[in-house]
Amino acid sequence: MSDNETDASVLGKRSRNGQDSEEQQVKAEDIEGQRDHPMDAENDDDDDDDVGPMPMPADAEHHVAKKKRKVLPHEKLYLDHLPSADRYYKSFMHRDVINFSVFTRTEFLVTSSVDGIVKLWKKQEQGIEFVKLYRAHLAPVVAVSASADGQLFASVAEDGSVKVFDVVNFDIINMLKLDYIPNACCWVHKRGQALGVLAVSERKTGTIRLYDGRGDGKPLETIAKLHRFPVHIMTYSDRYDCVISADEGGFIEYWQPLEPFELPKNVHGLWSYKSETDLYEFKKAKSTPTCISLSPDSTHFATFSLPDRQIRIFSFLSGKMTRRYDESLAAIQEMQQAGTAIYKVEDMEFGRRLAVERELELPGPDDRIPGMWINAVWDESGSFVIYPTLLGIKGIMQFSRTDTICPTVVNTVTNRVVRLLGKDETVRFMNLTLYQGAPAKKGRTTAAAAASANPLLAEKAVRDPTLVSTGYKRQRFYMFTRSEPEDDKSGDRDIFNERPTREEQSIAASTPAIRGGPSPVANSATIHTTLGDMHLRLFPQQAPKAVENFVGHARSGYFEGVIFHRVIPKFMIQTGDPLGDGTGGTSIWGDEFEDEFSDDLKHDRPYTVSMANAGPNTNGSQFFITTTATPWLDKKHTIFGRVLSGLEVVHAIENAKTNKMDKPYEDIKIINIDVE
Repeated sequence: MSDNETDASVLGKRSRNGQDSEEQQVKAEDIEGQRDHPMDAENDDDDDDDVGPMPMPADAEHHVAKKKRKVLPHEKLYLDHLPSADRYYKSFMHRDVINFSVFTRTEFLVTSSVDGIVKLWKKQEQGIEFVKLYRAHLAPVVAVSASADGQLFASVAEDGSVKVFDVVNFDIINMLKLDYIPNACCWVHKRGQALGVLAVSERKTGTIRLYDGRGDGKPLETIAKLHRFPVHIMTYSDRYDCVISADEGGFIEYWQPLEPFELPKNVHGLWSYKSETDLYEFKKAKSTPTCISLSPDSTHFATFSLPDRQIRIFSFLSGKMTRRYDESLAAIQEMQQAGTAIYKVEDMEFGRRLAVERELELPGPDDRIPGMWINAVWDESGSFVIYPTLLGIKGIMQFSRTDTICPTVVNTVTNRVVRLLGKDETVRFMNLTLYQGAPAKKGRTTAAAAASANPLLAEKAVRDPTLVSTGYKRQRFYMFTRSEPEDDKSGDRDIFNERPTREEQSIAASTPAIRGGPSPVANSATIHTTLGDMHLRLFPQQAPKAVENFVGHARSGYFEGVIFHRVIPKFMIQTGDPLGDGTGGTSIWGDEFEDEFSDDLKHDRPYTVSMANAGPNTNGSQFFITTTATPWLDKKHTIFGRVLSGLEVVHAIENAKTNKMDKPYEDIKIINIDVE
């Protein structure tokens, strides 16, 4: 019998005479036996993933062993120790855009913003508590690092300053002044070591310098020959006393923080030649990693890279790539069009998010790419990788083809997406950090120990797993827990923990009420719509006539049932016309009234409430709310308020499907407006 006939039998084709010979059956059984061989299991998995199943003859089913589904032991327990709510529970503020968030082993959360502010928060039994704020730098923070034991924290800024914090005592213990612009920093000393060693890389060269974190700022060592390009990522393995660093050229290096700063020699099973590894993967793909995140036991590390947008998982010892998840825009668009994505987004909303994704790769005013803040984190078991994507936050998925979209939780053992957090939020999540401890009781219990069914562990405090994420161009960080927000429409989950600026204080100064009756103006109002409530601050001092007109119409019920007749994404939403077509509406005086411009109020931020007009001094009843900064409207439209909370309602209206005249297909109405 020919080889072709034998192969045909294996592929499920019958012989010409309609019968299978004994030789064909034996051949098929031999091949099945080879597939069950343990040495070929990993290769077999890869073939199935890349090619797909082969056809099988109906009469040969009894010859083929059914492939077992991979199972992660204690998976349910591990998932119980991860956040599970679809929406973020609470958010807290900085004055400017937040770029980094780090949970330390000492149960502190440290956040930093581009204006040089560093805040410390303490994890409580439920939620977090603010501890202290430091104006640490006068320039944007470019990198932060927490030590392996959680005792020390460092931040570096573009002005060449380094600040070292004693986390437990929430105090600055040292300040270093560098004679170069830093690019990255990392603590590179073992847990419990007396000398705290901080590695800082230079922005314009591949040089790395080691400093005593409590010293005088003179370098202990200078490493000039390790990298040829500026190093922008460093991470330290306490288990192997080894640093993994990446430069902007796409090169990955392992090195010990001791002379001669080479590959560790005392790590059994570690690769010897880089040609044996997959560490050239980034260079081959012409991409740059944005993060290197070690698993808790340092057996693997995960990376995300731009511009190819791939999540790669490497074995630490072999340097081989064990998994790759495709998060490229092309793949996501293909799945969106084919309807095979893990979560289907409306086409208009998908287009808006796609535009944001492209912005992430464009350099900002500081010449830095915002997408370089994106990272991936591991859970405490090392079985799940969590990373932000186009839709929210993802936890790792089944490995066939990647359809990651939000911050996601992916099981790297069974390759299934087990969580998709924040998919309905309007925030593009960026930099993640995860806490899984139980702060109510002293001592730490690992997931593996809890899985042992020890009855003594039943008395332990219930965990409060918390995932914290920053947002693109957001002055807030967002907390995902196992609890859904109590009432997200009221805006109570967005905490206003920052004091108002002098400008805001002067704007918020109230006008005294007239005794004997309600004041014709007000300081705040709530617009109740069919999609939720928006809470406004009004500015009667800067725009008294516009506020009086708005308040008068609100109290008289003029706005009740009025629709949002004009909606333009990434610009504004407009309402206030009782006719519903943009041509109607009058003031409370019956005539048009004049514009009121103030140097204190500008269209320099979203959620600004302004009068709509047909030219100078033609104000009536129509008004609009911006969804982005619109400086070209300054001195053309009167600003009389700003939305403080209920921002998700603004975006829900903004994302409504509209016709060619920018009018929503489904009417979105004002129910009524309460003024205070």
